[in-house]
Amino acid sequence: MLAPILKKIGLKFSINDPRWGRGSQDDNQNQNPQDGRRPDGPPDLDELWRDFNQRLNRLFGGKRGGGNGPDGFKPNMRGAGFGIFGIAAIVITFLWLISGFFIVQEGQTAVVMTFGKYTHKTPAGFNWRWPSPIQTHEIVNVSQVRTAEVGYRGSVRNKQTSESLMLTEDENIIDIQFAVQYTLSDAEKWIFSNREQEEMVKQVAESALREVVGRNKMDFVLYEDRAKVAFDAKKLMQAILDRYNAGVLITNVATLGVQPPEQVQAAFDDAVKAGQDRERLKNEGQAYANDVIPKARGASSRLLQEAEAYRARVEETAKGDAARFRQVVAEYQKAPAVTRDRMYIETMQQIFSNTGKVMIDAKSGNNLLYLPLDKLISQTAAQDAAGNAARAPASPAAAAQGASEASQAIDAERDSRTRDARSARDREGR
Repeated sequence: MLAPILKKIGLKFSINDPRWGRGSQDDNQNQNPQDGRRPDGPPDLDELWRDFNQRLNRLFGGKRGGGNGPDGFKPNMRGAGFGIFGIAAIVITFLWLISGFFIVQEGQTAVVMTFGKYTHKTPAGFNWRWPSPIQTHEIVNVSQVRTAEVGYRGSVRNKQTSESLMLTEDENIIDIQFAVQYTLSDAEKWIFSNREQEEMVKQVAESALREVVGRNKMDFVLYEDRAKVAFDAKKLMQAILDRYNAGVLITNVATLGVQPPEQVQAAFDDAVKAGQDRERLKNEGQAYANDVIPKARGASSRLLQEAEAYRARVEETAKGDAARFRQVVAEYQKAPAVTRDRMYIETMQQIFSNTGKVMIDAKSGNNLLYLPLDKLISQTAAQDAAGNAARAPASPAAAAQGASEASQAIDAERDSRTRDARSARDREGR
């Protein structure tokens, strides 16, 4: 831009210019009249200054005359002043316009303001606005995950008790530290809706968590469901920030530490251990009850079922006996003698089926007849077995074993008869 102006002025900064530093052609009369040549040597500073003044006055309307200038040349200082001012104004305007260019990085957005009032937002890339003081801009990083620390600074060991101590529903105090992670959803709201935005987010997070903790008991916050406490706090924080038009999106609420205050930590640990022992004993008692009660219920159910079965059996037996008795009565009425004999025989059969020995008192004499029914039955069984063995083909060893068993059965029967006869004689003697 300056090259055409210098060219128009006529200044040439080149050592190849034969007239560089030697004035104009009008100064030929000042040459040496003796040899008609310019003297050799370095350029004269007065000549340089005079040549520059001449060219500058030609450009801005200078006139020759009998003025104070060299060679009677009188420059037009007013025109020269306006020319310099115009060049300076053009240069300053150009620099002012190019100051409106700015670059927005990826993940950021720029909020453009005209005289302090919001105008528009620009995307990432190379952008331009009217330079200050007409328009200004502020770049906001909307992709950055910001963190608000509540109850600590930098590390959970660096506690802030004024923020971390909170009151629960059952009037207990807990010490809680948590971090809130958030991003910006609207750069315009983030800049214009609130002042000290980060401090505002921290105070909203602390207030929301205090409300959630105050609605729950101490055991619930400490042990039962911390995740639900964090979820409820996140939901409440987002609702408050939306009401404030903060342009903030809560992404996560992380609970870093929840414990009783340090002053009562030992007593609280003892209470926790006692509660754990109580729960353990309750569980053991419940396990014992779960083992004993089903067995007792099973035993009582079994006894009830046995009693019901016994009652049903007795009732059915009684009903059967009554029905049989009625049938016997009907038959007895038809044939009393036959029925009487039959009843006697059946009764004696039933009695003798449950005994192994029978004593018979003969009416003809004083002798007592003894009938060993069990021995007779066993002897009959042994004889039947011996007969079957004799009829069936068998090995010599089996035959010998059968004969031995038969002889043993006969000897046992003989011994039994001898003992019975001896006992009968003894009774007769007495």
